[in-house]
Amino acid sequence: MIEALKLTKKFGSFTALDDVSCHIGNGSIYGMVGSNGAGKSTFLRVLSGIYKRDKGQISIDGQDVYDNPAVKSRMVLVPDELYFLPGANIRRMAKLYKALYPAFDDARFEQLLKTIQLPEKKPIEEFSKGMKRQAATILALSARPDYLLFDETFDGLDPVMRKYVKTLIYNDVAERNVTAIVTSHSLRELEDLCDQLVLLHKGGVLLENDIQHLKTSLFKVQIAFSAEYDITLFDDIHEIVDYSKTGSVANLIIQGNQEEVTARLSSKLPLLLNILPLSLEEVFTYQMRRLGYRFEDVLEAEENEEK
Repeated sequence: MIEALKLTKKFGSFTALDDVSCHIGNGSIYGMVGSNGAGKSTFLRVLSGIYKRDKGQISIDGQDVYDNPAVKSRMVLVPDELYFLPGANIRRMAKLYKALYPAFDDARFEQLLKTIQLPEKKPIEEFSKGMKRQAATILALSARPDYLLFDETFDGLDPVMRKYVKTLIYNDVAERNVTAIVTSHSLRELEDLCDQLVLLHKGGVLLENDIQHLKTSLFKVQIAFSAEYDITLFDDIHEIVDYSKTGSVANLIIQGNQEEVTARLSSKLPLLLNILPLSLEEVFTYQMRRLGYRFEDVLEAEENEEK
C-alpha cells in the first residue's frame, strides 16, 4: 500500500509537488495524468527514493523509501528519461538487475526477450527510442517487483507494442497482486488500463476518482419536445452539469442516478429521449469545468517542465 500525505517537493523557488495526498491500494493500477511540469515524474522519483521529500509523508507498507534498500528492492521505476550502463547490451543489464532485485526471474527474462526480439549483443544506447523503452520494460517486469512505476510508459511504442505492454502490466497486477503506477499526458492511453486516475496540475491534485465511478455517474441526455421550452423545464433535475440547445433538441450532461433521472425526464413526455455514455475524456472535461478549469489547458500546458 502506498500512502502520501501533504507531500511537498521543491527545486529552488519551483514547487514540483504541493501538498499532494493519495492512497494507492495493493493490486491496483493507478494512473497519473497531467501536462509536462504537473508533478508526475517528481512524484515517482520521491516515491522510489531518488528525491528526498521536503515536507509531508510518503510510505510503502508503512515504511519510508528514502535511504531504505530493503523497500527499494521491492520496486522498479522505468523513468521517462531512460538510463543504461554505457556500452551495455540487454544481457549485461539483466545481470545488474539480478544483483539488485532478489526476485529477478531468469525464465521470464528469456521469454520476454524471445517474444519482443530485441538484439541481444547490440549496445542498448544504439537502440531506437521505442526499442530502449521495450528493453527497460523487459528488465522491470523480469525483476518481479511488488511495485511497478512507469513514467510515460508508452512513449515511443507502436500501437501493437503498447497493447502488449498493457497486457503484461495487467497480468502482473492480476496474477501477483502487484501495484502499478502509470503516468501519461494522454488520458486515452490510460482509460482501458487503470482502476483509478488522478489529474495533477502545477504540482497539486485537481481530481482523483475511481474510473468506473467516473464513467457511470456522469452521462449525456438528448431530449426534445414539441412545444417551445428552455432550461427551466428541468428545474427538478438538480444534477445538471451542462446544458445546451439546438433547435428543439437539448443536450444535458447529468451527474447522478441514471435510472431515477431517466424516469423523471420520461414523465415530461418528450418526443425524443436518448441516454448516451461519455468517454473518460469527456467526463474529465466536464468535471474540470465544474472546478473552474479548462481540461484542455491543463493537459496541454508546457510551462515549468520537470527536470
